[in-house]
Amino acid sequence: MIMAKIYRHYKGNRYELLGECLHSETLEEMIIYRALYGEGKVWVRPKKMFFESVTLADGSVVPRFAEVAEE
Repeated sequence: MIMAKIYRHYKGNRYELLGECLHSETLEEMIIYRALYGEGKVWVRPKKMFFESVTLADGSVVPRFAEVAEE
């Protein structure tokens, strides 16, 4: 299980990865994460999507969420 790491979304905001879970109907692996800004809402996203790469307008490919090194 992945626990409590900080990730930066490719658009700039930071999130704390809280853990993993399974979708109750499909058993798809999901990631639970919390925004480290604003109201600190908790979100869930498919694990495959959380760790996938995205293509930016300039054609460069970057991770959707990149782990932030300890500061």
